[in-house]
Amino acid sequence: MKAYVFPGQGAQFTGMGKDLYENSAVAKQLFEQANEILGFRITDIMFEGTAEELKETKVTQPAVFLHSVIAAKVYPEFAPEMVAGHSLGEFSALVANGALSFEDGLKLVSKRALAMQKACEITPSTMAAVLNLPDEKVEEICAEIDGVVVAANYNCPGQLVISGEYKAVEAACEKMKEAGAKRALILPVGGAFHSPMMEPAREELAAAIEATEFATPICPVYQNVTATAVSDPAEIKKNLIIQLTAPVKWTQSVQQMIADGATEFFEFGPGKVLVGLVNKIDKNVATTKVD
Repeated sequence: MKAYVFPGQGAQFTGMGKDLYENSAVAKQLFEQANEILGFRITDIMFEGTAEELKETKVTQPAVFLHSVIAAKVYPEFAPEMVAGHSLGEFSALVANGALSFEDGLKLVSKRALAMQKACEITPSTMAAVLNLPDEKVEEICAEIDGVVVAANYNCPGQLVISGEYKAVEAACEKMKEAGAKRALILPVGGAFHSPMMEPAREELAAAIEATEFATPICPVYQNVTATAVSDPAEIKKNLIIQLTAPVKWTQSVQQMIADGATEFFEFGPGKVLVGLVNKIDKNVATTKVD
C-alpha cells in the first residue's frame, strides 16, 4: 500500500516551489490563487525571499503547505491509500485526501500560523531536541521538572522533541544530559508548539475549524494525536483542534501505517526529513521523495 506523507514547519528553503510554478500550468494557477487568498504575494517570498523572511510564521506555514499540496496535486500517479502529515503537514494531508478543499486548507493554515504567533508572544517558551534517550525516560524527566515542559514530537526511536516554558526546558535539558542523552539542544523556534503553552491558539483555531466544512476523505488519515487511521470528518476535526496542545506521535503513526499494510512512503513538499525518519523507524519499507 502507498502512504503519502507531508512535512511540517522547518522544511522551508529559499526557492521552494519555483520549479513547480514554472513547469506546470496547474501549479501556477494554484500558487496565484494562494496569493489572492492570503492577500500578499507569498510566491515572491518562497521563490526569491531570504531565509529570514521565510522564517516568519505567517509565511512559513502557508509556504510549506502550498509546496506540499501543489506537489501532490500535479503528481501524475496520484493515488494515496493512506496519508499523514507531521504537525502542520496534517493540513496538507487532509487536502491531499479530499477531507479539506485547497482554499479552506490554506485559510486554516494561515489562521493557525497567526494564532500560534500570538500565543508565542504571551510567555517565553521554546523547544529542544533530545537524542538517544528512551521515550519513557524523557517523559519521566519532564514530569519531575517545575514548570511546563512536555514531550512534544515523537520523531523516531531515540529522537524526541520537548516543549514548554523556557526555564523548564533548560532545566529538563540538563537532566537529560545527566541521564545519558547524547544531546539535549534548544531549537531555534518561536515558541513551545504542541504543549499547553499553545492553549490560546487552540481556542482561536477551534472556532475556525468548527466553521469549516470537512468531507469524507478518499483514504484514511493517520492523525498526530491518535496515531491511528481516521476517516470520520467529525473525528478528524476534533483531533485537529487537540493537535496544537498535544504531542505529534510520528513514530507511532508510521509504525501503525506499516502494521496496516503500508509498503511504500512518498514524501511531498520541501526537504526530505520525513523519508529520513521513516527509514529510521523501519528500514525495510521503500521511500520516495517527490519535489
